[in-house]
Amino acid sequence: MPASTSTATPRIGARVLLLDRDDRVLLIHALDPTDPAHHWWELPGGGLDEGEDLHTAARRELAEESGITLTALGRKLWVRESRFRYQDRDHHRIEHVFLGRTSITAPQVSLQPTENEKAGLIERRWWAADELRQCRDKLLPATLPAHLDDLLADRFSPTPLTLLD
Repeated sequence: MPASTSTATPRIGARVLLLDRDDRVLLIHALDPTDPAHHWWELPGGGLDEGEDLHTAARRELAEESGITLTALGRKLWVRESRFRYQDRDHHRIEHVFLGRTSITAPQVSLQPTENEKAGLIERRWWAADELRQCRDKLLPATLPAHLDDLLADRFSPTPLTLLD
């Protein structure tokens, strides 16, 4: 989750809803280093590098944050626009979320966290759908348990959803 700047123009990002063989989802537990009481669970991902497309960014971010590499991604699930405060600055993001599947849950390559990620990373964890529904911590997006339930029950929208925070 690289830092973004406080501008009117949103930073574009890509994330992966990664499922393992048991349909558990990988989440990153992070915090704001300037406000450690503010913490959350989110999908692996981050901002696009110069000239990078969404799929490439999503796979790169997944590898950097989890050590898991994917050669391809599934369909786009949603686009989430959010405005939030992080490290005493206002941020505006638009993130595209893609489905990913893996049979490997351990890192395949070395993690490459940014300085920002090193300061804000708490842990990585695989969550079963029922565990996610019981989670009392902040989830990004907050509707993640319902979306995961719909995806696993084959009720998910065939076209990408639009989520606003």
